[in-house]
Amino acid sequence: MENWIYPEMAILMKAILTVGIIFSVMIIITRLFGLRTFAKMSSFDFASTIAIGSILASVVMNANQSFLKASVALIGILLFQTLFAYLVRKSNFFKNLATNRPMMLMFKGKILYPNLEKTNVGESDLMAKLREANVIQLDEVLAVVLESTGDMSVLHSSEKNQIAKKLIEGVEGIPKREKKEEC
Repeated sequence: MENWIYPEMAILMKAILTVGIIFSVMIIITRLFGLRTFAKMSSFDFASTIAIGSILASVVMNANQSFLKASVALIGILLFQTLFAYLVRKSNFFKNLATNRPMMLMFKGKILYPNLEKTNVGESDLMAKLREANVIQLDEVLAVVLESTGDMSVLHSSEKNQIAKKLIEGVEGIPKREKKEEC
């Protein structure tokens, strides 16, 4: 019987063996499904990664879980993730239904407070991301975009450069007067 300080040697050996087997299965699955398996391109990818981690932890820590059951669950998640990515790529309707659109949080040195509110991002979170991007002055910031993955992209320059329109294509929350002008 296992106690909370000293587990039996058989339990430890099973945990070590399980880690080796399940990670071997993950390597094979990742090779079959590609690098997107653990990419964080969308909120769905993020959820898939969490689900995969949960399955891995369950099979390693719980002696009652089988390798086959875990492998089938992993393959099922990755097949669903692959189908989801395919539908997002091929169908604008599905893409609009299932994915978040990026949101402009700051544009040409100005904080867009209504967009911060819509996205539930605090000004202090925005400032932390600007510091992380080595921004020294707010007027250096050409744009800050809250990406569909939840990451913030900071586009800045010490020179007053223009933003390539392609970079902010599909981003919501750009001030209307700025959409008409050259970015």
